[in-house]
Amino acid sequence: MEVTIEHLGAVQFEIKARQHTVVSDQPPENGGHDEGMTPPELLLASLGSCAAFYAAQYLRKFKLATEGTRVRVTAEKVKDPARVDNFRIEIETPVELNDQHRAGVEKAVHHCLIHNTLRHPPLMTIEIRQQAMAAKA
Repeated sequence: MEVTIEHLGAVQFEIKARQHTVVSDQPPENGGHDEGMTPPELLLASLGSCAAFYAAQYLRKFKLATEGTRVRVTAEKVKDPARVDNFRIEIETPVELNDQHRAGVEKAVHHCLIHNTLRHPPLMTIEIRQQAMAAKA
């Protein structure tokens, strides 16, 4: 998996994955133009769309309605160190579920790659490279 991010100016960034492009920006109070989600919002979007995928997969497997499934993800900004914490995933299904299917949807969402990544912190490395200097004419 790979994404590339390029600075567009001010606090805007273009994010590319395969043939898809998303813009990340900040609200005006942070110096942006509010033309895209902030990085923390993109994190919530990633978690929520992954949870929605697994919830819909479960519903489809049991031939239950999937159209209209909604997921809402909330979290709080906390300090020391600054991070997003206290995630809450709310899943709204288009049909009423019995206890067995409610438990099944919850279990399915626990298979979400993003959910599991956040529950088991990954290793991260940071490498700083300088761009090659343009040849002087």
